[in-house]
Amino acid sequence: MPAEVRYSSLKPNAKLLYGEITALSGKLGYCYATNNYFAELYGVSKNTVSRWLSELNKLGFINIEVERNENKQVIKRKVGIVKKDNSPIYKISKENNTSINNTSNINITKEKFISEVMTFDYPKDMLEDFVNYWTEGKKKMRYQKQSTFEIKLRLLRWNKNNKSWNKPQTMSKIHQHLQKNINVKEKLLKQLKNENN
Repeated sequence: MPAEVRYSSLKPNAKLLYGEITALSGKLGYCYATNNYFAELYGVSKNTVSRWLSELNKLGFINIEVERNENKQVIKRKVGIVKKDNSPIYKISKENNTSINNTSNINITKEKFISEVMTFDYPKDMLEDFVNYWTEGKKKMRYQKQSTFEIKLRLLRWNKNNKSWNKPQTMSKIHQHLQKNINVKEKLLKQLKNENN
């Protein structure tokens, strides 16, 4: 998510909606998701979604194009991300240009990946571990080397594995039986001690 959106006066859920629109927009730069889709996704009313979209549109972060039929009914709506380029202009020497462009492209791709991952509702430390794992690599990041990679599905699997790997270790039946014997023995020793006093 761009800093101008992240640190804007937008409500937190409007920022989340911006992230979702960005994820849905993909290469096209826009999506056709309806207010009803977003309302069901976030568990809010369509009016609430409409307010968030209006706020994003008013601040210039998104562009909404509506196509209507002859009865003035909406038949299609495109919601697009507005790209604001506030990056500084640097004078780049010719011999270093390729190296800088490659590094720049890798950094942009990594930032895009991170911002998309961070839109999901999982614990922050789990998301950071996920990002650290999948963005390893010099020329190509680990996730780029996969034949298919859908962040949502990978996060679901990561979360499931995370839960199973971090389960508290349970004792085997033999260990449980031994522990019971130790507990009984300790109780008996306490009783004997109390009776002798």
